[in-house]
Amino acid sequence: MQIPHKPPFNRGYTPLSPRGGATANMLMDFGVIKLLPGDSYQSNSDTDERVWLLSEGSAKISWEGGEKEISRPNLFDYSPWCLSVPAKNQVTIKAGSEGAEFYYTATDNPKPIKPKLFTPEECKSEFRGEGTMRETSTRVVRTVFDDTNRPESNLVIGEVIGVPGKWSSYPPHHHPQPEIYHYRFLPAHGFGLTAIGDTPYIIKDKDTILIREGEIHPQVTAPGYAMWYLWVIRHIEGAHYGPATNTPIFIEEHKWVMGPQDKIWQPKK
Repeated sequence: MQIPHKPPFNRGYTPLSPRGGATANMLMDFGVIKLLPGDSYQSNSDTDERVWLLSEGSAKISWEGGEKEISRPNLFDYSPWCLSVPAKNQVTIKAGSEGAEFYYTATDNPKPIKPKLFTPEECKSEFRGEGTMRETSTRVVRTVFDDTNRPESNLVIGEVIGVPGKWSSYPPHHHPQPEIYHYRFLPAHGFGLTAIGDTPYIIKDKDTILIREGEIHPQVTAPGYAMWYLWVIRHIEGAHYGPATNTPIFIEEHKWVMGPQDKIWQPKK
């Protein structure tokens, strides 16, 4: 399912995939918070763990257990700050002189997890796919947290930067847990392509894609354009995403591309 969003984000909170109606089976709220210089924002919940990922700008972020002044010049060249808190933890954000933009995710979680601010150093870039597929699927991946460093969470969250002209989410794969992709491009008029199951989509700046149980989701970036996307996965009861459940599940007929590169056809000059 594609959710396009052409205009600039409005001041305040814009829900992109609310936990109700046609998107209820994603099991999470997902949206963007745009704050102008000096704006304040507050949040609390009796039932939900909540996550704020800074995409750009500067802000002072406070929670029960700490506070920090954070900034991020842009989401392509700099790793994120990301705050994760449990239910019943008050969070206040005050935007700095440049304003600030955060992506927000919330889902129910009764576990008493500890609040944590993930730093850019903890969300370092890795060049996933490097040395395979003749570099046609090498991309930047920044995993913020998953079962290895936040097993008590019901979420997995991270970023990918698709290199111009190259593939990501490849080889094609799927998993039973719902996942949200949200995209930004550099330059902003760029585009990419994805296929959710057998349905192709042209992806543009600020679009959101919802991936449901079993839907295969490879994608590619148009030459000349970098494609940043945020990915958020909701664990499901009894089946956390990751090695414990052998997810993601790669499509058998395409797994061979991860093997020796000399088996891949090359043009002769």
